[in-house]
Amino acid sequence: MAAVKEVQLTAAVNLGALLDAGEGAVVILVAGETRLAAHRTVLAARSPVFQAMFQHDTLEASSGHVTITDVEGPVMRELLAYMYTLQAPELPGMAPLLLAAADKYGLSALKAVCEQQVVAQLCVENAAASAVLAVRHSCPKLTAAAVAFIKANLHVMGTKGWADMMRNHLEHVIEVSRMLSDPPPSTRTLPAEERSRRLIQAAKWEEVEELRALLAAGANVAAKDLEGRTPLHWAAERGHVEMLRSLVEGGPDVGTRTVRRNVRQGHTLWGPRHVMGHEVFTLDDFGNYVTGQLPQFSDGPNTRDRYMRTPLHYAAENGRTEAVAFLLEVGANKGATDNYGRTALDLARQNRHQQLIDILSRR
Repeated sequence: MAAVKEVQLTAAVNLGALLDAGEGAVVILVAGETRLAAHRTVLAARSPVFQAMFQHDTLEASSGHVTITDVEGPVMRELLAYMYTLQAPELPGMAPLLLAAADKYGLSALKAVCEQQVVAQLCVENAAASAVLAVRHSCPKLTAAAVAFIKANLHVMGTKGWADMMRNHLEHVIEVSRMLSDPPPSTRTLPAEERSRRLIQAAKWEEVEELRALLAAGANVAAKDLEGRTPLHWAAERGHVEMLRSLVEGGPDVGTRTVRRNVRQGHTLWGPRHVMGHEVFTLDDFGNYVTGQLPQFSDGPNTRDRYMRTPLHYAAENGRTEAVAFLLEVGANKGATDNYGRTALDLARQNRHQQLIDILSRR
């Protein structure tokens, strides 16, 4: 709290000094077709790069125009807004570009916020680009999260995004590949029981980076706590869709070559478990589908705790609309009842979650 107050006070003092600013206090930032007016004092106070630029005899310092060649206009606008307000924008789609710009201009606090936003939106399509971004701009948290995600979803290396990074950033892809060869040092020596305990804790406290690292290290997604809850139960209660996706796509530890049916093809990720007993689809060395025994028995999104509740029960009870939609998409049984005979729809009605009532009623 003290740090927040200090930042707010600094902002007020710096902006207050602008009232007495004289001629030449404003410079024009030119980024493509975008032109932005800004006070030298603010730019220098926030960014060590601008500070050095205005302290020395540079063209920008004398002309009053600063041409920005490697930051797009909309990104530069958000960067400037942050320098005035010290409030980071919530624009997930712009986060990677804004992170790179924040790194260039030495805005470490903004860079950290953008790093968190990129971590939160990791998916198969952007994992390669996120990993390269992390390596290029020295982002340790994003690096760990992206590497853990790719380890848990090795098919990332067969995507167009990975191929694009290979063409354009080969040096950084090589560095990412090197990190993929070793498990995270904080988890690789842990006993299996401890990995399972930490996986449940990570889901409970929404520590998505830790959860992905543990999954990559082979933690048992079917592990249960004293109440019989699995990490899926906790992620559903918290409504954390990215954790749910990691847990479902990571699934039981059946080896790195396991391939589950694709949701987009109309099948559930856990379909083979229900259709073929304790079997899953895998690829042999020739790329052909084969089946194998599932070493860690789990009903995936339909797993139950000691009260016979599924993750869908917890998501519906707590009004987690996105989590409910995701669980239904990957095969959650909306008709499952708990010890009291209640379905997820019953809990949504009990807690007056009208949007969920509509979703669970029409499906």
